[in-house]
Amino acid sequence: MQGLDLVNTAILVGASLVLVGIFSSLVATRFGAPLLLVFLIVGMLAGEDGPGGIRFDDYRVTYLVGSVALSVILFDGGLRTRLSTFRGVLVPSLLLATFGVLVTAAVAGLAAWAVLDLAPIEALLLGAIVASTDAAAVFFLLRTGGLRLQSRVGSTLEIESGTNDPIAVFLVIVVTELVLAGGDAPALDVAMRLGQQGLLGAAAGLAGGFAAVWVLNRISMPGGLHPLFVVAGAVLVAATTNLAGGSGLLAVYVAGLVMANRPVRAYPSIVGFHDAVTWLCQIVMFLMLGMLVTPTTLWDYAVPGVLVALALTFVARPLAVWLCLSPFGFTRTEKLFVSWVGLRGAVSIFLAAIPTLAGVPNAAVFFNIAFFVVLFSMLVQGASLTSVARRLKVALRQSIPNTSRVEIDIPGQVEQEIVGYPVAAESVVLGLSRLPSWARVIMVVRKNQILDRQTAGHLQPGDYSYFLVPRERLPRLDSLFRESADVARRLGLAFGELPIRGETQIGEVAQFYELDFGDADRSLAIADWAKARLGGQPELDATIPVPGAKLVVRRLESGRIASLGLQLDALFNLEPDEQLLDRLVAEVDEPSRLRSWLARLGWRRRNA
Repeated sequence: MQGLDLVNTAILVGASLVLVGIFSSLVATRFGAPLLLVFLIVGMLAGEDGPGGIRFDDYRVTYLVGSVALSVILFDGGLRTRLSTFRGVLVPSLLLATFGVLVTAAVAGLAAWAVLDLAPIEALLLGAIVASTDAAAVFFLLRTGGLRLQSRVGSTLEIESGTNDPIAVFLVIVVTELVLAGGDAPALDVAMRLGQQGLLGAAAGLAGGFAAVWVLNRISMPGGLHPLFVVAGAVLVAATTNLAGGSGLLAVYVAGLVMANRPVRAYPSIVGFHDAVTWLCQIVMFLMLGMLVTPTTLWDYAVPGVLVALALTFVARPLAVWLCLSPFGFTRTEKLFVSWVGLRGAVSIFLAAIPTLAGVPNAAVFFNIAFFVVLFSMLVQGASLTSVARRLKVALRQSIPNTSRVEIDIPGQVEQEIVGYPVAAESVVLGLSRLPSWARVIMVVRKNQILDRQTAGHLQPGDYSYFLVPRERLPRLDSLFRESADVARRLGLAFGELPIRGETQIGEVAQFYELDFGDADRSLAIADWAKARLGGQPELDATIPVPGAKLVVRRLESGRIASLGLQLDALFNLEPDEQLLDRLVAEVDEPSRLRSWLARLGWRRRNA
């Protein structure tokens, strides 16, 4: 019975720690504290020197749990990444994830050698442990912080953080072997092993991702088993790839990418389940790593730990970023922000367990220094992420709020989805003359009555609308139902509205857009023509239909129309390059500038 009591006590303690972590995160969110740091502190308080008094020093269990958690987190990162985000940033991101990690490890190792009593190869091992950015921390803080970065910056950070962990793991294992072997290893052998890790990891990820998609779409499962199958499959891909000599972490990231960019049955439930699993993995990892720390001995390494963290943050990371991103035209502010978001998290402490398990001398030094680096990163970089992004102007002025969307899985259909949206008073969709042809209205719920498409007519505030839509169009449809006038203005060009100044002559507008203004004087300002059509009393958002389009009053100055929005039906079959659209606000004041803007935004015709 004593054994059963011990098991129940362990379950009680584990569940209690998770609950404490959850409630602590709510408090941290209220006061703006970094959530991951809170989980780490809760773990320290539960440890042997804290009020919890739990003695935990099992590095094997830590490595096991960390491997599973990182596999799930990296798979989740891939699962939320569209291949369109790779456009223009894949090469610099991969360069930063490979060569950048090597540069960072070398400079951090040099700093460790200068401030610690370590051999050069041991200092390099410490540099390798803290060299990679933590994908978990980057994905987590960007998502929970509600920070929306310019596409090039955000995509670079996410791709780099998702692909540099495998390089860091390989580097730590190789340098650990070098330390044990006295520093003797052929460079060609190391390069071949690195290539093997990358090629096998990518191949296994592609195979595993496509296999999972095939199984999900071809084999009928009870609804609740789809997410479990995906999680188990991700861990299986990671473990199998590691045993075959490849990079398991790279494999699960690639597998997630494949699944994110293919039609998959039950995709909404899979993503929703992964939200919960990723939170659990984060909490468990940081609680466990916090319990591993012994604060009474930790402070002996405070000064060298902070010095290594400073060198890593202000020398190693910026140097790597400048070397890797400068050839690709990144601006100074973009490089400064990417340098600052070199977040170190649980991965560094997790990697510090490898030398301990291998029996490397000074393993305790590696672990304690890595902990200080992570603590510094969370306190300084993680806490200032949002303010630095806004100061460097790499964050969008206003984050686009999440769209409230309900998804319904259609049996036997993976290309189409049924989705439902509430129509808010400031939704972008209310300002459009018509919906895109690919968004088929199934029904509209208005004042507790179910209406078909013909009966409902134009959508109204307070409606709840259901659509049958191709899955790849969902992000665009989401943007139509967001609740912000500023967002509507920013997205106006993407959804068919073009700003026109009031003094622009009707003849110029008619000629350029091939519109018919009847017998109106071609030299008349469009503001005067619109005012006359509105009975001399123009109001904001008043609309004037013309064949093939409509004009909407967008700005008034002293009773005069200062600008209008032109909504062209023909533009509903055009798709913009979303990365450039994020960076270029649609300020097309003159029709003569439209052609160059359309070229810069990469508009291309799509089938309706």
